[in-house]
Order: sequence, then structure tokens, then C-alpha cells
Amino acid sequence: MARDKGLEELVNDELRSVHGITDKAMFGGWAWLLNGNLLCGARDDGMLVRLGKDNETWALKMPGIVPMISGTRRMHGWVRADSQAFGDDALRQKLVTYALDFVRSLPAK
Repeated sequence: MARDKGLEELVNDELRSVHGITDKAMFGGWAWLLNGNLLCGARDDGMLVRLGKDNETWALKMPGIVPMISGTRRMHGWVRADSQAFGDDALRQKLVTYALDFVRSLPAK
């Protein structure tokens, strides 16, 4: 998969001031980690966001957001937001905020 540089810039803007963020190539795109734990990713088919198991219900009700699928397996706790969803500044910020809240609850790696 190809990278989506525009989406990467949007996510970088959201996370620029967050302490403990690192980023690297992953999942055929670019991924961000918080204290060593996966937080979200960007690739040409959308933004991948880690909300945590049982925390993604609200997001899946939003247009342009679907469960993340890896191969044939649903990745519970993760969602994929298409360009309609991640292009909405308020929704993207909400996704990132919820992801940060969840990942901050995990032990650092």
C-alpha cells in the first residue's frame, strides 16, 4: 500500500505536542506510538485508530468509519476512518483524543 502524505501531515499536527510520541513505517503506511504502544496509523486506505476493545462502538456509528480488518480477521478495538471521516477536523480530533486516552491507560513498553 502507498502512503498518504496528506493524512500523515494531519495526524502529525494532532500529535505534535504530545509527550512520548514516536513514529515509524508500519502497516504499509506510517504509524504513531505512545510510550511504545501503537496509537494510530495512516495509509492510503485511511486512518487506523486504536480505541480499545469495547470503546469503538460510538465511532462505528459515524459515516466513513468501519472496523479494522487485517486479512480476514477483525481487529477489535481498532477502526479505519476513510477520507470523509478523517477529513472532518472535529471527528479526527475526537478519534485521536479517544485513542490517546485509551493508550495512556496501557503500561509503557
